[in-house]
Amino acid sequence: MLPNDPDISTFRWQMQLLSSFFNVIPLDLALAGLRDGTIPPRAVCITFDDGYRSIHDLALPILLEYELPATVFVSSGYIGHGAMWNDRIIEAIRGFEGGSLDLPSVDFGVLSCGTVLDRQKACETIIGSAKYLAPDLRESLTREIEMHCKVSIEPNLMLTKSMLRALVGSGIEIGAHTVSHPILSNVSDESARREIAESKRVLEATIDGDVRYFAYPNGKFGKDFDLRHVKMVKDAGFEAAFTSSSGGAAMLGDDYQLCRCMPWDRSPAAFGIRLFRWLYGV
Repeated sequence: MLPNDPDISTFRWQMQLLSSFFNVIPLDLALAGLRDGTIPPRAVCITFDDGYRSIHDLALPILLEYELPATVFVSSGYIGHGAMWNDRIIEAIRGFEGGSLDLPSVDFGVLSCGTVLDRQKACETIIGSAKYLAPDLRESLTREIEMHCKVSIEPNLMLTKSMLRALVGSGIEIGAHTVSHPILSNVSDESARREIAESKRVLEATIDGDVRYFAYPNGKFGKDFDLRHVKMVKDAGFEAAFTSSSGGAAMLGDDYQLCRCMPWDRSPAAFGIRLFRWLYGV
């Protein structure tokens, strides 16, 4: 149901390639190097969003094998709480026994569920629209889908408190990704400010350490967040923040709008070429 996400074998060769041909460094060294011009050549940082337990169970052993640092941006409201809303939708549609889905309260039309590919497309359609709803409307839609599909499963997908502490103990940095993963532009300023600051507070209490970095949910400037939210992140005490805009981080850029890349290439050659292009701006 997640055909574009890398599986464990793909993740292994990705990390092996990074270890062999790039300088993988932690975020603090990368940011310091960007500021003073001492960043090493072919520098790459590894980050994960949301806070899935697969980071602990599947990715961490490979990161340790290749001695690679990484940062995990966690949505604090989901720690030890089953699954995020989008995963609940996926599980409902995966387990739906009907051949088509027609939701009375939303104008998606009739969504075919006859094949796995149909169900993948149905999930993409629903989740792509639902992510821009206010959190309460998003939750209502999720519950409606679960009721319509007669499937209500919250798979145990998220990191627990003990897993977060284990990641920190293994040298993995924890960053914040709001409490409930809303699109910040679609909630009130008060809610956005609370989502940003509260995620930092909860995570710091959980790991008994500093949470220095933030990642904007969905992460597109002008659509998902704007300068109001950049200021909120600064005011909350974060040292830097990350978007999902594609490309390499630039020297003397804005530390609160740093680019990140999602290289989901299926071959090592394409993966490496994409990274080099981003690094050198070609």
